[in-house]
Amino acid sequence: MADVLAPTSATNASRIVYRQALVRDAADQAEVFYHAVMQGAANHYTLAQRRAWANVLPREASAWAARHLLYSTLVATSDHRCVGFIELDGRNGRVETLYVWPSLSGRGIGTTLLIHAERLLLEDGHTAIEIEASAMLVDRLQRRYWQNLGEQMVERGGELLTRYRLRKQLNAVET
Repeated sequence: MADVLAPTSATNASRIVYRQALVRDAADQAEVFYHAVMQGAANHYTLAQRRAWANVLPREASAWAARHLLYSTLVATSDHRCVGFIELDGRNGRVETLYVWPSLSGRGIGTTLLIHAERLLLEDGHTAIEIEASAMLVDRLQRRYWQNLGEQMVERGGELLTRYRLRKQLNAVET
């Protein structure tokens, strides 16, 4: 895979660049995850639920770097800092995680990460992609042709959280 997944632009110094994750991105990934859960999900989950969710994964770079061995990880960077990422389980055709820095939510970063993930899965012969999405993401995905397969309750640190299982058919698009 190419180091940079998106075309470059010489006109905007703070542009978003999409690429494979590097070990140096792991500390930023930990912070993106923590803040996306604690701040970004505030309108959808209680403080207790968000704390339990945020404590599922350590806020340490080494833990996130180790995940690079388990999942194909793509990052969105701005000024050489990770501001969003997606972990892809290519064997099973599913998104493991998708998080964007809260203040950048709604700007298409998550959508672009998903587009790159879809392309990678298509190249690997998959016909569909799946995700277990939070309450804050489900509506956005459904607007982008993801099919809601149902609500689930998942326990995290003694708290029940609602999530949704979604699936999208993959179709090759000429560019």
